[in-house]
Amino acid sequence: MPPDASPAPPPLTDDPAALRRALVAAGFTTDGIAELLGPLPSAALHREQRLPADLVTRETDSPIATLVRLFALGLPVTVRQLDRALAGWDTRRLAAAGLVRVDGSRVTAAYDLRPYGDEQHEWWVASDLSEVMTGQPLPVDHVLGIGGASTTLASWTPRRRVGRALDLGTGCGVQSLHLAGHAEQIVATDTSARALEIAGWNAALNGDRWDLRRGDLFAPVGDERFELIVSNPPFVITPRVAGVPTYEYRDGGRVGHGIVQTLIAQLPDHLAPGGVAQLLANWEVPTGGDWRQVVGDWFAGTGLDAWVVQRDTQDPAEYAELWAGDGGHRAGATGFEEMYAAWLADFKSRDIGTIGFGVITVQRPETARKPWLDLVEITGPVQSPMGPAIDAGLRARTWLAEAGDDGLLDARLRVADDVTEERHGRPGADDPSVIVIRQGGGLRRAFQVDTAVAAYVSVADGELTVRQALDAIATLLEVSPDALIADALPVLRDLVADGLLVR
Repeated sequence: MPPDASPAPPPLTDDPAALRRALVAAGFTTDGIAELLGPLPSAALHREQRLPADLVTRETDSPIATLVRLFALGLPVTVRQLDRALAGWDTRRLAAAGLVRVDGSRVTAAYDLRPYGDEQHEWWVASDLSEVMTGQPLPVDHVLGIGGASTTLASWTPRRRVGRALDLGTGCGVQSLHLAGHAEQIVATDTSARALEIAGWNAALNGDRWDLRRGDLFAPVGDERFELIVSNPPFVITPRVAGVPTYEYRDGGRVGHGIVQTLIAQLPDHLAPGGVAQLLANWEVPTGGDWRQVVGDWFAGTGLDAWVVQRDTQDPAEYAELWAGDGGHRAGATGFEEMYAAWLADFKSRDIGTIGFGVITVQRPETARKPWLDLVEITGPVQSPMGPAIDAGLRARTWLAEAGDDGLLDARLRVADDVTEERHGRPGADDPSVIVIRQGGGLRRAFQVDTAVAAYVSVADGELTVRQALDAIATLLEVSPDALIADALPVLRDLVADGLLVR
């Protein structure tokens, strides 16, 4: 079992901005590490497999190799090596700042510290040491570093300029680092005091300052409203029984998917008109049920637009195996089978057949209208980053909701640059039996269409209105224009919503 808590956080003081400059000077950057390690060890380290990087860095005594071994791999280095690695930051100063521990001539990291970035930024992020580094199960107050969920949320978040943004469940502050590039004011909340302390230090390390508040869900912000809310909430569905550890970074203290359901129910009180919320979630689907019904019910009566993309599913056993092992517990270890059984019993008590994982985009309409709801399953690769496609998709769906069918028919649309067409037919046949319109970016949607819609897409160059083009196609096909339009409209709406047709 994990320890109940981490040691008291070291006093992360001194001058974080000066440390950042020293890290840059030492080449401890994303590009510097990639150049040192090479593709294979870099990819392995991303999967939390450190042996290939260990083999590379043990062959050199360079400053960047020392820093990688210490802060990214969690391996010990010598005082002599560390004293040479960072200009102005010898071992004594790093220990006083709480970043390392010294035992004679041996130095170990007190925190994971590594560079992280996107297309425009380079940051450095401190977090608690992973179980790969310590070789022990994680303490329950562990502060998670950069992981797959946090990078997914960052990738999918639209980057509109906003006045006020809320990072709900900030953890070590990854989402707030991204928000700092396009939000004037950032409020970051968490239930964990340790997480807030580390997030505050990461803000200072990267030259930022955030309004940090402790509390559950929206309690720390009262009745305040925001133009953008991002949340990687503690959505893991964990049995509430003795013997199963509840980690602050992943367990929200509710039964089933209650944490996400509650968060969505409270969103209308905290989104400004036109405001957007971007979050990750798990959801339980009863045996024989439909995930769209489960998630769709969350938004009934909220007045919110919602776009939900289910990215993956697991059965209860797969889910139990994943999360029982997440904190460093492995099959065969003491207590693992008991935890596994507790998960299975918990799901069985609610007759759960499937657990879904996905990305939820929510918008509060600016005008009084019927909200739209779009629920889709996309399990394959998508554009990276997805934020621009999410932003465009929100605008397209909002326009469709406000314009109605007449507005769509009066629009002058053109086919997007990344769209291709595929035609499939029986050998020797004059006409194709299947026509597929495929998107190269965004969600990489593919739509099977009929001859009329394919004909429209082929002429969609912004010159004719949709109505004019469909009328002409109906004449060529010798069918009723009204019937053709009625059949084509639902498909055209999907093509506009996902960006295959643009205004």
